[in-house]
Amino acid sequence: MIDCYGLTHVGQVRSKNEDSFASVNELGFHVVADGMGGAQAGERASQIVVQTMVAEMKRAGESATVDTMAEAIQLANRNIRWEAEQNPSLRGMGTTVVAAIVRSGIAYVVSVGDSRVYLRTGGELYCLTTDHSWVNEVGRGLGLTDKQLKTHPFRNVLTKAVGSEESVSVDKIEIEFAEGDTLMLCSDGLHGVAGETALAKALNEHAGIKEQAGALIEASLERGAPDNVTVVLIRNTDN
Repeated sequence: MIDCYGLTHVGQVRSKNEDSFASVNELGFHVVADGMGGAQAGERASQIVVQTMVAEMKRAGESATVDTMAEAIQLANRNIRWEAEQNPSLRGMGTTVVAAIVRSGIAYVVSVGDSRVYLRTGGELYCLTTDHSWVNEVGRGLGLTDKQLKTHPFRNVLTKAVGSEESVSVDKIEIEFAEGDTLMLCSDGLHGVAGETALAKALNEHAGIKEQAGALIEASLERGAPDNVTVVLIRNTDN
């Protein structure tokens, strides 16, 4: 049995929510996207990748694999670029995406950008994905401290996003997903603001996933929530 729950919040600063998420419970499929771009572009980009992936997963049905998710992201990449070409106000739009298929004690994960997937197992929280960001791929290699990186002019620059190039490479991960384990998909408005200590605390102090999701969002809001905040929790309740 798999329980899941998703929650999003516009945050304390932004006027619109450019995050999108969806769960297709019967397929064990879950996705979170964090859009970027001016006007309504970021919102539209995240919608396109979520809608495209949901449609492709439903088309594949029970035969869907991690490769199906990766191919759906490639299709979404083309869809975003095509729509941006048709509408000048959407040019330059893009989005991060993290998604997972959960079935038979295994979780298959894909990611592009700096949204993240975490695994909580045995009471410990582990980040499964790698941020495709200037901070992670360049800044840390330069020896900059976390304090310096938080104010660096390139702190929000992504090295990879859906829609930014003609094609996009997708990270793919396969892990064991045992009874009692929880997967957390989230935008950087959560992990980048609340921090991993607060994430672990919210998960440890609450039993139900609805309460956990609410506590996670609140952890970002308490710290000013300068960005949109989205989380999807998936728990394996019985293998």
